[in-house]
Amino acid sequence: MMQSDVIEADLNRITITDPFLGEYQRLIREVVIPWQWQALNDTLPDTEPSHALTNYRIAAGLQEGEFYGMVFQDSDVTKWLEAVAWSLSQKPNVTLEKTADEVIELLALAQCEDGYLNTWYTVKEPGMRWTNLAECHELYCAGHLFEAAVAFWQATGKRRLLDIACRFADHIADIFGPNEGQLRGYPGHPEIELALMRLYEVTREPRYQALARFFLEERGQQPYYYDIEFEKRGGTWHWDNWGDAWMVKDKAYTHAHKPLKEQDQAVGHAVRSVYLMTGLAHLARTTQDEEKRQTCLRIWDNLVQRRMYITGGIGSQAIGEAFTSDYDLPNDTAYGESCASIGLMMFARRMLEMEGDSRYADVMERAFYNTVLGGMALDGKHFFYVNPLETYPKSIPHNHIYDHIKPVRQRWFGCACCPPNIARTLVAIGHYIFTPRPDALFINIYAGSQAQFAVNGGDLRLTIAGNYPWNERVEITFDNPQPVEHTLALRLPEWCDDPQFLVNGEAAHGERIKGYLHLHRRWHQGDTLTLLLPMRVKRVYANPLVRHAAGKVAIQRGPLVYCQEEADNGAELHNLSLPAQSGFREIAGTGVLKGKILLQADGVRVTTPSEDQPLYSFDRQQTPVKNQTLTFIPWFSWANRGEGEMRIWVDEA
Repeated sequence: MMQSDVIEADLNRITITDPFLGEYQRLIREVVIPWQWQALNDTLPDTEPSHALTNYRIAAGLQEGEFYGMVFQDSDVTKWLEAVAWSLSQKPNVTLEKTADEVIELLALAQCEDGYLNTWYTVKEPGMRWTNLAECHELYCAGHLFEAAVAFWQATGKRRLLDIACRFADHIADIFGPNEGQLRGYPGHPEIELALMRLYEVTREPRYQALARFFLEERGQQPYYYDIEFEKRGGTWHWDNWGDAWMVKDKAYTHAHKPLKEQDQAVGHAVRSVYLMTGLAHLARTTQDEEKRQTCLRIWDNLVQRRMYITGGIGSQAIGEAFTSDYDLPNDTAYGESCASIGLMMFARRMLEMEGDSRYADVMERAFYNTVLGGMALDGKHFFYVNPLETYPKSIPHNHIYDHIKPVRQRWFGCACCPPNIARTLVAIGHYIFTPRPDALFINIYAGSQAQFAVNGGDLRLTIAGNYPWNERVEITFDNPQPVEHTLALRLPEWCDDPQFLVNGEAAHGERIKGYLHLHRRWHQGDTLTLLLPMRVKRVYANPLVRHAAGKVAIQRGPLVYCQEEADNGAELHNLSLPAQSGFREIAGTGVLKGKILLQADGVRVTTPSEDQPLYSFDRQQTPVKNQTLTFIPWFSWANRGEGEMRIWVDEA
């Protein structure tokens, strides 16, 4: 049965105290947001200019000039605004809030009289609005504006950006729909669907939910809208470097090859796919639409059972940043865009709200603690767009199959969607830690935090303490002045064989439902819940149909996937193997890896041959082996010690 009522966690009442994620949030506030502000203003040295704020100033008539950047450049600004909003909910900053207010006023000046707001079409292609939905991201940019507006209103109580967003949403609702004179189109890059559902939740304006439904139900109907508008444009396309209107003709690339109710696979552009499904799952739950729910379940199962990396990365090929086929998960050419794993977290969150099942939280946690965290360097100033599971830097400059692979993180990108996306996710992590419902408070991730929730007329206050994901012990203490009767649903992580729960030192007795332990009682001030989540080091094996991991093993401790780096193990990592009987030792990281748990095991190395050894030989004895200690580090932290080889899957001797 679908859950209908979910109460979004109020980030103003959640403070991250975790020493691990707390440091990430500090980085976002003190380093990343100012760093990205410099990038948006083109004052970041040695990086490709953004011009995003300048585009708005030109659109507002404040300065002269030409549009520069991607067709979706506006979204870099609105994602930055969203990160600022959630940051302000964590820690007020008068100066930063004033800067954000000024940016919002700039957007207000750039907004057209009818509510339309998009600098590409205002500055570069006036008169061409809504003529290329398949390729040109108008509705995608609108969606990110709506998300920022909701965040800013929830974080600060200020309606200015929300009013701008509603004017634009009302305009879009006039333009698109099933009625005579309206366009029956839908976005080439989904985003507005999930954003409209967010806008609907805070405004309760039924037009916004109806518009989300229209975009979702119209997708894939025939005749294909992308073909209709393509003919109207005279057969022209936007992305010349991709040739012959690929985004228009390859309908599966945008999940538009057939109606969603007939689809059963995660296809096409990975980010588009999970953004689309996030909106569909949200609509399915709020409208109790069983048909849409079943579509979500089918595509989720295909995605996580056949098309997801062990790291929570999705999208295995660089061409189109897209899914390929079942079990096709190459390691050294993996795309695994940072934005795609953020989208996977969003999809998982909406599925969790609908189903109350820990399997969605398991994937949400896997994507977050591995690919999403790995997308940003430990200094907060360098980023990965692409997240491979294996790198061999010697080959990257010479083999074009690696053109998308970077062995170290970059300062910025011409297509800069990932850095602000990572920032907004990290400061909004409270939305993923907790799922409040009228019947229970779900705790999904045991990151240290202080939180308050309105429950049955009372105020439930709790503190989660520990050092997750490094230590197995987690304590949840209650500080509500008056007793509150409520159910806590505590996630039983898939990686934990024997979780134990104590209430005030005695064994907790509750009901296990869909991977959560449900504990119902009157919670008093001073009550303590103790969780013991043994983090045994585990060997992980891929399905035999994943040919890229045949004969190999990966290492996981708690939610963290581990890898080998050249910095610890020397070069030619492919010559290392891990015997099946080798045990693991935990050691403390040092230097840039201080505070992190590393793993070591006894392994074997094929010794490096002399240069005069033949390329091929019938004599295996020419490649002797020697013993070597193997060191594994958390994969999210790789490439923070300079360029070098990296590998997750290792041969099992």
